[in-house]
Amino acid sequence: MPGIAGVVVRRWVTREGFADAGLRPRLKAAWPYYLAAWLGPLALALCTLGLAALLGVWHPRLSGAAGILPSTADILSVLVLMVIALVLTPLYCGEEFGWTSYLRPRLFGGAPVPSSLVTGLIWAVWHFPLAFIGYVDFPNVVLGLLIWTVSFQLQEILLLWLYTRSGSIWVASLAHAGNNMVLFFLLGHVLDEGAGLGPTWPMALSAIPMAALCLAIAATSRRRSSDGGR
Repeated sequence: MPGIAGVVVRRWVTREGFADAGLRPRLKAAWPYYLAAWLGPLALALCTLGLAALLGVWHPRLSGAAGILPSTADILSVLVLMVIALVLTPLYCGEEFGWTSYLRPRLFGGAPVPSSLVTGLIWAVWHFPLAFIGYVDFPNVVLGLLIWTVSFQLQEILLLWLYTRSGSIWVASLAHAGNNMVLFFLLGHVLDEGAGLGPTWPMALSAIPMAALCLAIAATSRRRSSDGGR
């Protein structure tokens, strides 16, 4: 629906067209960002699992299901999920075309911080009904929605960085697909179902490495600006 809204507005309401929509794949120029978008969700999942183990909320065995050392079946399952993320990238392009490509640049004159935070808030609220129809079952709905909102805002910052650096909405769409099919699927399987932590803990823990990555991006961007973009 966000994608359809973006098409309707661009084509028939404002008639501004699609020149700035980032629809070109730009595979040759943007391949490092495609690779980051594809591998990043898995890296975030591994960081989150490591953090859960360090904090003592997850007690993995050495090997096997929910263990530190993955079995061959575990590795194949992760590879399948990563392939599924590639296949489903066009589906997630709908949200990225509506939120990151169209809405975000038109909020606050495109200023990165406020526009990405408000876009993340709108994106989160758009998903809130899922907490009431069985898609996600938060033990404490208010706390769960609050953490979910923070997660959406952090994800939007990362998606915005991938989009602006690559110049292609397809990179952000791949990362979005990976977040759903790799990052949160793995955390849900290991920490929610396997360790019985429920959905709130995995989401809250994943926000920590995401926030660290966002801070690293902000620091790098500030340094590039002070160096004159070199």
